[in-house]
Amino acid sequence: MSAVPSQIPLNDRLLRSWLRCKRRAWLDRFGNPDQRLWTAHRELQLDEQRRSFSTLFPSKPEHGEAAAAAGAPAVVGLRLRGQSEGVALEAHPPLLQRVKGRSRWGEHAYRPVIFRQGRRTTREHRVVLALWGRLLDGEQGSVLAQGLVLSGAGRGLEKETLNLSGSLPRQLDEALERLAADLARATPPPLVADRKKCVLCSWRAACDQVAAAEGHLSEVSGIGAKRRDMLLGLGIDRLEQLAAAEPQQLADALLVHGEQHAEVADQLVTQARVQRDGAPLRRDPGSALPELAAAPGVLIYDIESDPDARDDFLHGFVRLPRCQDGRWPTPAAAAQAPYHPLLALQEHGEARLWERLQRLLAAYPDWPVLHYGETELLALVRLAQRQGAKEQQITQLRSRMLDVHLRLRRHWWMPTNSYGLKATAGWLGFRWRQQGVDGARALLWWRRWRLGGRGPDQRGSRQNLRRIFRYNHDDSLATWAVAHWLLEQDTPPQP
Repeated sequence: MSAVPSQIPLNDRLLRSWLRCKRRAWLDRFGNPDQRLWTAHRELQLDEQRRSFSTLFPSKPEHGEAAAAAGAPAVVGLRLRGQSEGVALEAHPPLLQRVKGRSRWGEHAYRPVIFRQGRRTTREHRVVLALWGRLLDGEQGSVLAQGLVLSGAGRGLEKETLNLSGSLPRQLDEALERLAADLARATPPPLVADRKKCVLCSWRAACDQVAAAEGHLSEVSGIGAKRRDMLLGLGIDRLEQLAAAEPQQLADALLVHGEQHAEVADQLVTQARVQRDGAPLRRDPGSALPELAAAPGVLIYDIESDPDARDDFLHGFVRLPRCQDGRWPTPAAAAQAPYHPLLALQEHGEARLWERLQRLLAAYPDWPVLHYGETELLALVRLAQRQGAKEQQITQLRSRMLDVHLRLRRHWWMPTNSYGLKATAGWLGFRWRQQGVDGARALLWWRRWRLGGRGPDQRGSRQNLRRIFRYNHDDSLATWAVAHWLLEQDTPPQP
C-alpha cells in the first residue's frame, strides 16, 4: 500500500477516523477495501442515532437546500463545502436544527447536531462539531455560536449545548493540518499503543496481521498503552525481546514506575514466552475445576445483553449430564445436549423471568453452573436481589457459579493475546457456526427483531431470533470447550 497525491477533499468521516486512530484514517483513504470488515458497531451507532434524532424531532426531517430555504425545523442531506489553508473541506452533518437568527435563507438559521455514544462528550465530538459549524457558517452566511450534542432516546434523551468558540477553532485547525500530513505519508502511520479498542474498527483484521508479524507489544496479554511505554523506555519494543528478558532485572527496572509494575514483571515475561513458544504452561498445579469431580452434570450459562438499555434479554443454558461411564462429554458430543434459551421480554416483567430461572436451577440442584467471565454471576445476583431473594439463597447461588475464565487464568498461561472466550476457545479448535459474529451483532439482531417487521406479534424476522439463539448456544459450547480442556489437563493419562 502506498499513498498517492489526491485532490479529494478532507471530510468529516476522515477527520473522525483520524481522531480515533491516525492509521485508520490513512487506511480509509488508501487501504485495500477487500481487507475492510463490516462491523455491527457502526450499525448500532446509526440505530441509536436515528432513535435519538426521532425523539428530538418526532416528524420526519426535510431534505436539502430547499428545506433550509423553507425554514424546516430539521434538515438532513445538506452537503457543506469550504477551505482551510488551501485544503478543500467537505462535510455531511446527519442533522441540522433550526434556531433563532438570520441567514441567507431568511429570519432563521441552523446549528449542527451530533449524536454521542457513552456518558461524556469527547474531543472527537467537539472537533467534528466545530468542523460542521465552520462550514455551516459559510453555507448560511452567518456566524454560528453553538452546536447540539444528543445522547439517549425517548424519556432518557440528554441534550448538551456546546460552544464552538474559544480554543475549539484552533484545535480544529491543528487537527486538519495533522490529518493532511498523515494522509500525505507514503505508508500508514504505526499501530496504536493500546489496541483494545481496535475490536470496534473495520480494519482490525488487517492491523492484527501487522501486529502479529511485528511482534507488537500490544499482542502480549496484559500489556496496555501505559506498560508498553514503560517497556519502550527500557529498550524493549517487541514480544521476542520481552520473552528474552530476565524477570528480576525487568522488575528492578520497572520499580521506578511503582511496585505494582515491578510485581508483574515475571508475569509479563512468562506470558510473552508462552506466546512466543505457542504452548500452554501450567500456572497452578491444583485442579482447576474440583467442583466437577462428583457432579452428575453441569449447566452452562451465557447471557446476551443490551448494555445501553441495561437489558439482559437472553439467558441461555446448555444442560449437560455426565456420561454413563463417568466421563464428561467431549465438546463435539456436548453440541447434542439440550439448549434452553430463556427470552427476557420486558413486557413480561422480571418476576416472571426470575421464576423461570429458579425452576430451571432447582430442577438440577447438584449441578454446578459454568459461565465465562463475571457478567453472568453479577447479572444473576442483581436480579435475585431485585426480586427480594434472601441472603442465604443468594449465597447458595454464588456457590454454584463457576467462572471458567477465572479458573483458566488462575491455573494456566495460554499462548493467546487475550484470555477472552473467542481467543481461548478458538485456539483450542472450537468454531462458531456463524462466522464473524460477536455480541454486537447479536445485539443488532435483537433490536431489529424487537423493533422491526409486521408479523402477527408485531416483531421482526424470526430468523434474527434464531441467529441470536445459535450464537448464544455456541458461546455456551465454547465455554464447555475450555472447561473440558481444563478437565483433561487434570486427568492422569490412561495406561
